[in-house]
Amino acid sequence: MAETLLKVENLVVNYGAIRALKGISFDVTKGEIITLIGANGAGKSTTLNAISNVIKKTSGTVMFDGREISSFPPDRIVADGLVQVPEGRRIFANLSVRDNLEMGAYSRRSVTMAEKHAIRKDMEKVFDIFPRLKERIRQVAGTLSGGEQQMLAMGRSLMANPRLLLLDEPSMGLAPILVDEIFSVIRRINETGTTVLLVEQNAYKALKTASRVYILETGEIVKSGITADLMQDEAVKAAYLGG
Repeated sequence: MAETLLKVENLVVNYGAIRALKGISFDVTKGEIITLIGANGAGKSTTLNAISNVIKKTSGTVMFDGREISSFPPDRIVADGLVQVPEGRRIFANLSVRDNLEMGAYSRRSVTMAEKHAIRKDMEKVFDIFPRLKERIRQVAGTLSGGEQQMLAMGRSLMANPRLLLLDEPSMGLAPILVDEIFSVIRRINETGTTVLLVEQNAYKALKTASRVYILETGEIVKSGITADLMQDEAVKAAYLGG
C-alpha cells in the first residue's frame, strides 16, 4: 500500500474578512508528483504557504510523515524535510550563487565532519542537475537570468535535502524552451526519490508531469483524480487546456 507523506484536512485560511481557503482536504503519496491547478486567486499559493506555516491557518490540520506540523515554525518544517520553492524565486540577490546554495543547507549545519561532507556532496548533485550554476558559482545571484534564478531557487531548496518539495509557479515568466527544461528537471528530481507538490499556471505542462491533480476554484477543490483521466474531461479541457 502506498505511504501517505502529506495529509491536509479541512484547511481554512482567512485574509481578514475574505475566506481564501474553504476547508480543503487532500493527500500526497510518497514518490508522487501531485499538482494543484486553478485560476489566479483560486488559493494555490495560499495552500502551499499554509502547509509551510508561512501564513497562519484559521483552522485545519497538516500531517507530514505521520506527525501534525500545524504548530511547527517554518524552519522546523524545513529541517523535517518539507521544503518550499516560493513563487518569484526570492533568491538572495546580493549574494553569490555559492552563498545562496549554502544558505539552503542552513537547517543541516552541524559540527560533524560527516554532515559537512554530505552538504558538499549535495552541492555537487545540484551542479549535476543545473550545470549552469556551477559555471556561475561566484556570480552575484541578482545578475543571473530569470531562468538561472529559478534554477538557483530550486537548487537552494535541494540543499535542504527535502523529502517533499513544494514548487510554487516554477515556470512563471520563463521562455518556452526554459519551461521545458524546468519541467524536465522536476521529473528528474522526482525520479531521484523526492516527492513533489506542484502549483503551476501552465496547466498543460503540470498535467503532463503529475500523476494526480487537484483543481482549485475560489478556495475549494472542485475536481480531483488521475491526470490522464482529467485531461479527457471536457470541462477541464475547456477551462484549462484551451478546449
